[in-house]
Amino acid sequence: MLKSHNSSLKAIGLPATSDTRLEQLQQWLAARFAASSFSLTPASADASFRRYFRVTVAGASWIAMDAPPEREDCRPFVRVAALLRAAGVNAPQVLAQDPKRGFLLLTDLGDTPYLATLNEDNADRLFGDAIEALLKWQLASREGELPPYDEASLKRECDLFPEWYVARHLGLTLSAAEQQTLADMLALVIARNLAQPAVYVHRDYMPRNLLVTDPNPGVIDFQDAVYGPISYDIASLTRDAFVGLPVDPDFSVFYRDFEWMGLQRHLKVLGIFARIRYRDGKAGYLEDTPRFMRYARAVAGRYRELAPLARLLDQLEKRQPAMMGNGK
Repeated sequence: MLKSHNSSLKAIGLPATSDTRLEQLQQWLAARFAASSFSLTPASADASFRRYFRVTVAGASWIAMDAPPEREDCRPFVRVAALLRAAGVNAPQVLAQDPKRGFLLLTDLGDTPYLATLNEDNADRLFGDAIEALLKWQLASREGELPPYDEASLKRECDLFPEWYVARHLGLTLSAAEQQTLADMLALVIARNLAQPAVYVHRDYMPRNLLVTDPNPGVIDFQDAVYGPISYDIASLTRDAFVGLPVDPDFSVFYRDFEWMGLQRHLKVLGIFARIRYRDGKAGYLEDTPRFMRYARAVAGRYRELAPLARLLDQLEKRQPAMMGNGK
């Protein structure tokens, strides 16, 4: 039977205060598990407004997603999950759904992320599995199935960098000349990104979104998938691994594409992490911003065309207040 509201909140580690959505989720689950007694525990943290809970009944478990419909649309998750599974990738199966209320019931892929497991002994095997899964996903690509990762999308992401990282986090105002330099450089990067062949793009294909499973890996957090540049999801592969994919035969050209795509992503992430902190009030993400800034500066410094961007990023680093690492 369903536990009382306050006692169930305490049981899953949440304060015993009003949580209407959790109460609704419990009622929705109770209808699906009939008279079975079930328990809920938090399953994972998320930078969005989604919440995940592990549902346990007599030793078996599932994952329940709570996606407030006014904040999150769970229909893309359902669609992309189906595309991944059709491609032979181990993504959660959607067992029950109520898109209008924002509830999903999923198969449970476990709670062992690559990020917590990787070491020198298993890195080759785990990354080999991840690359094989990524190739299956890319080879299944069909134009029109997913939203295009187009110029407007890439520019909108890049604009997060000056708005949230530079202005809000660093507290700096760019001069007119600096604004023009940044705009010119971002336009150059985006043009190079869009010149690449297009495939399915997970958009967050990294160790924290890959679970150690059988078959391996389990792929999660894919609801923002798009159809776009082939290098976005790829870290580093040899030419022979790209059988059947439209990768430039000159690997140096592909590596350049990979770096320029990565640069766009690094700048986007800097803006997103700042926005999550200042708009959404979620601390912790800003701790990773120095690493992403180092990545961006390194790439900008390696290419002659990006020299103005490298100089601008160097200037921002010199001008930022000393307190900026604390997220205040």
